[in-house]
This record gives sequence, structure tokens and C-alpha cells, in this order.
Amino acid sequence: MSALALSVLLALVSAVAYAAGAIVQERVAATTPSRPYAPLRHAAWWAAVALNGLGALLHVGALAYGPLSLVQPLGALTIVFALPMAAVFVRRRAGAAAWRGAIMASAGLAGLLSLTGTADAQSLGGGERLAVALVTFGAVAALFLVAQRVHRAVVRSILLATAAGVAFGIASVFTKTVAVDWTAAGGLDGPNAQLPSLLTIAGLAAAGMMLSQAAYRGAGLAAPLATVTVANPVVAAAVGIMLFGEHFRYGATGTALALGCGVVAAGGLILLTTERLGAHAERPAGLPGVPPQASAPPMSPQPAPQPAPAAGATRTAPAAPQPRPRTRRPAARPHTRTQTVTPPALR
Repeated sequence: MSALALSVLLALVSAVAYAAGAIVQERVAATTPSRPYAPLRHAAWWAAVALNGLGALLHVGALAYGPLSLVQPLGALTIVFALPMAAVFVRRRAGAAAWRGAIMASAGLAGLLSLTGTADAQSLGGGERLAVALVTFGAVAALFLVAQRVHRAVVRSILLATAAGVAFGIASVFTKTVAVDWTAAGGLDGPNAQLPSLLTIAGLAAAGMMLSQAAYRGAGLAAPLATVTVANPVVAAAVGIMLFGEHFRYGATGTALALGCGVVAAGGLILLTTERLGAHAERPAGLPGVPPQASAPPMSPQPAPQPAPAAGATRTAPAAPQPRPRTRRPAARPHTRTQTVTPPALR
């Protein structure tokens, strides 16, 4: 197997692992609503953590054997893989609007990443790392605080998923920086020299995992997953363009095409969001209609008046009071009278 084929295979398996982890996260969020961020006692949540970790390792392996322009767009297939996998394994089928939004987001992201050129391996200085870390944690905290004030579950989930994507994207930037420094020094620096960057990576990865877990609560699978999948590489690419000297291919034409791909990806996210908002709008409309149907038998005592016409026969006087709850006691009196009459009949 050639290096390029191995890279494609690793990238596809990585996308499948990410999709499986997202499906498990969504199911955990649906079953443990009281612990939206880190259900540590839930075994399935640790399985999702393992799947996401496996996807990250496979993605790094794919980058080691293949070019970034090929591996990064294949990662966008996570959304496309997640929908049929959810339909098969957890019986969660997506509608036509969800499929259109997922395909639009994946195609736009793949085109955007394929147009992003690479530059020579560069690293961030100490001041740049501190500035990027502070800005990132500030942006993630701001998105989190805004999400807490939003009452609509879908909008809150999109904000949390965006914060998770930002955290994951900047964690990738710091990972690249550490890898460049490690390679340039030949491994002589050791982990102690990179300890602040490693702690930043760990903090951002943990924050991204908890925020993405909370994003799946009450918003389904497609919309939060698409938001995280798009926000992660877009943020990393933006930092690469601003700080690492990366650029779009084909000059002004490539830049225009990249902007068009960004619009397509954003349109897919908007379509997924509106699809979830429409689904949540239909549920409240349907829920009030269910109780009247369920309460129709108790509330409509038409069967109760039916004995009343039967009670119109004056011959059976005890039958008339039977439909009325208050007159059930008098209905028992004739039975007591018959009991008092029977002893004379025995004479």
C-alpha cells in the first residue's frame, strides 16, 4: 500500500471514529440531562472520549503519510458518516433538511480546506503563545456565558459547539507548535521546555470535550457535530494564515473560491440550525394536542349520560342514580331493603 493510500485510509477511519464518538456523546446527553458537561460515572461517556482520542491519533497518522490539503478535507466527512451511522445503530434517522445541511457544510469545509495552502514549518514565540491562549480562553468563556443566558436549547447548543470548535482548533495550533519545536530541537528540549504549551493543549482539549458534550443536550446530533467540525479547522486555518504565513492557493481567484466555500459551509450550518428549531417548534405545538386527546375519555362523560337516558325508565329507580357519583349511596339502599324483605319470604 502506498503512503498516499494509507493516508486516505487513516483519514477515513479517523472520520468514522469521530462520528461514532459524537453519536455516543449525543446518546449520553439524552440519557443524563442532569450532568451536561462531564458525566464521569457514565461508562459510555468514557467510550466517547476513547473514540475521539482514537480519531485524533488516526488523523495525526494520516498527516504523517499524506499532504495536509488531502487529509484535512477528508475530515469533513465526519458529518456525512455520522447521519447513516446514527440511523443504523441508534435508530435516529435524519430528515431531508438535515442531510442537505450536512452535505453543504461538509462540501464547503472540504473546499475551504483544499484551497488553504501550506507554508514552511513555523513555531509561535512565547509572547504569541500567551496572547493566543488568553484570547482563546476569553472567547471560549464569553461564548459559554452567552450560552447560559440563552433559553432556546438549539441556539444554546450551537454556541457551546462553537466554543468547543474554537478550543479544539487552537489546541491543534499548539500541537503543531510543539511538534515543530520538538523536531527542530531534535527532541533535546524535553517535555519540561514545552510544559506550558502541553498544559494549554490539555486544558483546551478538556474544555472542548465538555463543551461538545453539553452541546448535544436537546439539539440532536447533526447541528452540534457540524458546528464543531466546521469551527475547529476554520479557526486553526485562520490562525495559520495570520501567524504561520499560510495562504489560499491560486491568488485572488483562490481567495474568492475560499470565501464562496465558507458561505456554503455557513449556509449548511444555518440550515441545520433552522431544521432543529423547526423540530423544536413542532414539538410544543404537538404536545398540547396530546393531552386533550388523552383526556378526552375522562373529560367527555357522554357515556355517563348514556346510562341517564336508560335511567329514564322509572321502573328501575335505582338505575337512575347510578351514573351520578353522589347517588351511588342511595343505590345501595334498595339492596338493604331487599335483604330485610327476604326473611319474611322465608316464613
